[in-house]
Amino acid sequence: MTTSVLLVDDEAGFVETLAKRLTLRRFIVHTATRADRLFSILNETAVDVVVLDVRMPDLDGIAATKAIKATHPLVEVILLTGHASIEASISGMQMGAFDYLLKPVNLDELVYKIEDAYRKKQLQERKVDRLADEADGIGGPR
Repeated sequence: MTTSVLLVDDEAGFVETLAKRLTLRRFIVHTATRADRLFSILNETAVDVVVLDVRMPDLDGIAATKAIKATHPLVEVILLTGHASIEASISGMQMGAFDYLLKPVNLDELVYKIEDAYRKKQLQERKVDRLADEADGIGGPR
C-alpha cells in the first residue's frame, strides 16, 4: 500500500515543490496552505501522515497537532519549523507528534521519517484491530 501524506504549510511554493518531490518518491500527496483545509482533507480522505508547519497564520502547528490527534488518533504528525525551538519540539511531542524536523528539511531525512511514521501507524492499526477482534470474541488472546 502507498503512503498517503498531507503537507500543510502557509508557504505555497514550499508545499508545491515538496509535493512534487514526494510524488516522485511514490507517495500519495495532498496539500493545504490553511488550517481549515487541513481538517477538510482529514475528514474526507484517508491520510497516514501529516507533515505540518509549526507556524501558520490561522493555526499554529502545536494546536493543530492536538486537534488532529483528538479526531484522528492513528494519523501520525511530523512537525516542520524554520525556527529552532526546543519548547515547540517538546510541546509538539507532548501533543502526540511523531517527530520534529527543521527547515530547510533534507528530503531523504523527511522521507525516512514519513516511512517510519507510517510503520508506526500500521502497527497501531493492527493493535486496534486485534483488540476489537478479542472484544468480539474472535480469535481470543494469544
